[in-house]
Amino acid sequence: MGMPGGFELVAILAVVLLLFGGKKIPELMKGLGTGIKNFKSAVKEDEVVDASSDSSKPIEQVKDESTTATTTDTTKA
Repeated sequence: MGMPGGFELVAILAVVLLLFGGKKIPELMKGLGTGIKNFKSAVKEDEVVDASSDSSKPIEQVKDESTTATTTDTTKA
């Protein structure tokens, strides 16, 4: 199964036009564009929040420190 050819695309577009009508399609596309725009802005906000996080150490370094702290605690006891 590959991508639909020319005739298949025309048939799909004709069915969509019959189902939704000429006036409804631009409204649907506008809503789709707004949704994509909101999604992209939310992703950018998440990246900014992640970048400004207090944990600036790599995960491996944090694991090494926790292992060292556990080893130190057991040798003291």
